[in-house]
Amino acid sequence: MKSFDIGDFVPTVTEKATINNLVERFKARRKERKLSQQALAQASGVSYASIRRFEQTGEIALHSLVKLANAIGCLSDFEELFKHEIITSVRDYKK
Repeated sequence: MKSFDIGDFVPTVTEKATINNLVERFKARRKERKLSQQALAQASGVSYASIRRFEQTGEIALHSLVKLANAIGCLSDFEELFKHEIITSVRDYKK
């Protein structure tokens, strides 16, 4: 039985959509650099099987993802993760 994600029907951020978008952006960057999965495995030290699994299912260990990002020149993108303050009340909002 196929599972559905609410993001398939309405524009909202979901885990599935976030992973799928990340994988698509990663594949685009790898291809921009004209790297095959095998060449990227050699350049990054991440196994070919891990890269293939990531591009097919979105599953990868964090340390492997960081190594891949470094190999394709996108390591600094991680600096944006968890950077923005979460506002839970109007009183917390600062301009």
